[in-house]
Amino acid sequence: KYKTLNEVDLHSKTNNTEHHTSEISEEQLIVRRGQPFTLTLKLTQPFNPDLHPLTIIAVTGQSLIKLFNSSSLTGVLILTITPPAVSPIGEYELSVKHREEETSLATLVVLFNPWCPDDSVFLPDEKERQEYVMNEQGTIYRGSHNYISSMSWDFGQFEDGMVKICLAILDFNCKHFDDPAEDVSARCDPIYVGRVVSAVVNSPDDHGVLEGCWGGPYDDGVLPSHWSGSHTILYRWFTECYPVKYGQCWVFAGVMCSVMRLLGIPCRVVTNFMSAHDSDMNLTIDVYHADYGVEGRETMDSVWNFHVWVEGWMRRPDLADDGKYDGWQVLDPTPQEMSDGLYCCGPAPVKAILNGDTHLKYDVPFVFAEVNADCVDWLVKADGSEVKMSSDTKRVGQNISTKAVGSNERLDITHTYKHKEGGFTWSTDHTHHHFSCF
Repeated sequence: KYKTLNEVDLHSKTNNTEHHTSEISEEQLIVRRGQPFTLTLKLTQPFNPDLHPLTIIAVTGQSLIKLFNSSSLTGVLILTITPPAVSPIGEYELSVKHREEETSLATLVVLFNPWCPDDSVFLPDEKERQEYVMNEQGTIYRGSHNYISSMSWDFGQFEDGMVKICLAILDFNCKHFDDPAEDVSARCDPIYVGRVVSAVVNSPDDHGVLEGCWGGPYDDGVLPSHWSGSHTILYRWFTECYPVKYGQCWVFAGVMCSVMRLLGIPCRVVTNFMSAHDSDMNLTIDVYHADYGVEGRETMDSVWNFHVWVEGWMRRPDLADDGKYDGWQVLDPTPQEMSDGLYCCGPAPVKAILNGDTHLKYDVPFVFAEVNADCVDWLVKADGSEVKMSSDTKRVGQNISTKAVGSNERLDITHTYKHKEGGFTWSTDHTHHHFSCF
């Protein structure tokens, strides 16, 4: 049988360096879409391209992409291959076809490319790319709005095995089980990938990475405050195939940030102090106080001292043609409310939250309330009527914070979420005033 290929050199070290993936591996070929990489094929003999052209084929999932048609009159063929900037991310099988013979060349991984202007995650500033894609160390803020504390977090996105783990997270998506071909094809879109990661990092509906616990006991797991990095959690989930116990909001966010950075989507962890959970979606946090002799009324609304989510950087052509909603998008892996039948949240454009465009997807009204809801105290009277006692427009959404680029300083980004607050208003309907939203 005629054999075309004698040897292939993937130039993994050089290619990975040029694609900003050498920190992940120097042996496995890992490239970014929209950017060329080079292979050298040593052939058994020269061939005539007019009679028998040589074709390079890449396959991921059920998708097939013909990347290259080539010709050579020598026994050495140097190929420059560019995965399209709209390629699905993931693992590809690369093969060469000549005459009727198809020979496997390599397994490579294609990631998002924030260095490429044609990629929908393109981030123009190199210092920001270094911070939000390449930096493995970060800071997460906790505490209260008047006493903000910081903790170091090891994102470890380039640790051993992280490529396999993060690709397994994408495959753990319930949509992948329903229709693998459609799911893999959709991985060209960071909007879709962000929703998938948000859903799989928590566990209530899919046995995802982390199980949440907010009140203890924690005897059969790890106290959420004892975690200091993502890799241990992700590795444990990957090897044990069971949700890791236990997480709270900052742990969910830290883990998601690691996965997003590995996949090539710029990402940062954000803390909102005095964060509202508006369970009935009416944009107010209602607390009911019973008048004398009246039975109290429960509310599911609450305000947390702080809540932590992530922001991912991407374009939003699904919302506007003019780029109005491009940029940072809120994604929240902490399981709070369902979105399209799953515990996930976002991506919600920060610009939409600032503008109050609560009609937009995904989950903009919920995030808007987290930073903007009014706290309203009601007195429930004997006849069932409700009298507004006070309304606080300032309490919710304070000192929204993330780590600064290139330093360990805290960066206050409240102004990107909300305009300067109005005032505190009192109702004169009743003389007793109560404040608690908790």
